[in-house]
Amino acid sequence: MKIAMIGTGYVGLVSGVCLSDFGHDVICVDKNPDKIARLERGEVPIYEPGLEALMAKNVEAGRLTFTTDLARAVDGAEAVFIAVGTPTRRGDGHADLTYVMAAAEDVARALTGYAVIVTKSTVPVGTNRRVKQAVAKANPAAEFDVASNPEFLREGAAIEDFMKPDRVVVGVQSERAAEVMADIYRPLYLRDFPILTTDLESAEMIKYAANAFLATKISFINEIAALCERVGADVKEVARGIGLDGRIGNKFLHAGPGYGGSCFPKDTSALARIGQEHAVPQTIVETVIRVNEGVKKRMIEKLRDLCDDSFNGKVIAVLGVTFKPNTDDMRDAPSLTIIPALVGGGARVRVVDPQGRREGEALLPGVHWSDDPYKAAQNADLLVILTEWNEFRALDLGKLAKKMAHPRLADLRNIYSAKDARRAGFDAYVGVGR
Repeated sequence: MKIAMIGTGYVGLVSGVCLSDFGHDVICVDKNPDKIARLERGEVPIYEPGLEALMAKNVEAGRLTFTTDLARAVDGAEAVFIAVGTPTRRGDGHADLTYVMAAAEDVARALTGYAVIVTKSTVPVGTNRRVKQAVAKANPAAEFDVASNPEFLREGAAIEDFMKPDRVVVGVQSERAAEVMADIYRPLYLRDFPILTTDLESAEMIKYAANAFLATKISFINEIAALCERVGADVKEVARGIGLDGRIGNKFLHAGPGYGGSCFPKDTSALARIGQEHAVPQTIVETVIRVNEGVKKRMIEKLRDLCDDSFNGKVIAVLGVTFKPNTDDMRDAPSLTIIPALVGGGARVRVVDPQGRREGEALLPGVHWSDDPYKAAQNADLLVILTEWNEFRALDLGKLAKKMAHPRLADLRNIYSAKDARRAGFDAYVGVGR
């Protein structure tokens, strides 16, 4: 099957590469000629484990190509995926659909035969019907259907998630569109992965509801962590105890500096706005958003306490700035709130991150970048673990403590215990919820 993928961002590129690995002929389209040139040279513009090798394999097999020519990509395609950005719109929290609607109109003018136009981008309820209207208006003679196919990819594990999904959600209006979507995902169907075919609105809502629920779990355990600190409990033990309940589960119950990334912040905000628009306030989701912002501020106060109530003149080493490990994504990362507070308070900040520097240099002005945690810790007054990269899970704490002017550790991911830190020579240690 010939498939066009409009957009080569995180979702579009991963989806296009994986669909080509299913055996489909995929053409990925982007307006940015520099980006397309890099992809044609085999360079992956994002960091995602395994993606570069899988892309090279399918390019070599002739199933995957890249172009700036949307009309060529759409010509003869049986399915056209729209996988462009839907950032939060400034001022009101809505998802900005500018890129989605522009792509839909471009696709409409390029259609040469029947195709299913598939929205892969995360969009508010009702967007696919708007896409259908826009396509029909731009090309009244077009023969097409629309489908909603939201993505559920975890950054750092996206290929595994695409190839072995918990579920594939497909929203359609016609049997013909359902058959095309079934053909696209036949390799997963044959291996008994769940494929849920539903209506457009339900598919759109599933995406928002899923992300909001996961964000709720994170904010919940962070509120419990704050209470644990006051009453003397250990949030890791509490999370383990409640996570063993099959109705709750142990995922997304890790206390820390709050959620970030490309999905949770914008999707919770968009869902809250959708509720307000329809006079059905999403009170839990609105609270989750407020709690998450409060968690970041609480982390700043923890660090201030370890610095004798002032960051001024302190040397602070920060390990990890991406919103999670195994990605270079800095979008809404807690570091973008916490580190500017350190710099603004007069601290000299040294940063170590295996993949964060490419984006982080522009987003975190005034910091010094290092490739070595031990060099970053030299004569430092405080060491902060902000992202739980594997490289930071087995550090020589004794070596770090000896290098520091004042050996103090803020472990905001609870990788180490207070006992381990003190035994290694740290004078002070704080975690989250302990």
